[in-house]
Amino acid sequence: MIDEMEQDRAVKAGHRRMWALGSYATVAAEVIPELGTALVQAAGVGPGDRVLDVAAGTGNAAVPAALAGAEVVASDLTPELLEIGRALAAERGVELDWQEADAEALPYADGEFDRVLSCVGVMFAPRHRAAADELVRVCRPGGTIGLVNWTPEGFIGQLFATMRPYAPPPPPGAQPPPLWGDEEHVRALLGDRVTDLVLRREVVTVDRFAAPEDFRDYFKAHYGPTIAVYRANAEDPERVAALDGDLADLARRHTEAGVMRWEYLLVTARRRG
Repeated sequence: MIDEMEQDRAVKAGHRRMWALGSYATVAAEVIPELGTALVQAAGVGPGDRVLDVAAGTGNAAVPAALAGAEVVASDLTPELLEIGRALAAERGVELDWQEADAEALPYADGEFDRVLSCVGVMFAPRHRAAADELVRVCRPGGTIGLVNWTPEGFIGQLFATMRPYAPPPPPGAQPPPLWGDEEHVRALLGDRVTDLVLRREVVTVDRFAAPEDFRDYFKAHYGPTIAVYRANAEDPERVAALDGDLADLARRHTEAGVMRWEYLLVTARRRG
């Protein structure tokens, strides 16, 4: 048991370091800014709601929820992201409660929140069942759970598939993040604890990259998981060159007339009363 606890602490410490690399705030603001607002609208967030954003990052969903009049707690494992989010919220003129928390062991009471959200966040918790259990637990009966998750078949799912051969092996028991974008996987995770489950595939349009190499270089500079994979191969120039080529090829296959369409699964459900 002690070994398992130590392993879990090491895994979480690794996640903190990875997401602190680069500038996830830049990616959220420049590439996918509309995702959080889409989630807030789909979940029906409004004035007076008590909202928890799980794995909130820099507040891509939490800030729009606060702007909609909700009382928001933005939780994340990585304190560096919370600090950036706090500053961004201040710029927008809203106040949120920013708290460091593990999505697999949330420090909140059962049924504490009216709406529990996560925008391409909780999907990166390594133990999907534990994270799903926590989402349901902290949502009040009749409350709403709302998620945006990258699909396995979509661009970001394929990005992780492309990086996988270059990455260190995952820790025991860890599941691939894009599984959260598979409808059957989500149904199995939430089970009969929810009603009114809606699973809808949507796309976010990305048109900021003039060439496939521009996407690759942008993610090499800003996106923590991509930076971590490059660092893992830094001593092997041939593997770095191969990864460079594979990421550019991936972006090329997913670009048409200068536009990329990144697929995600929009999930809404009500906790059974």
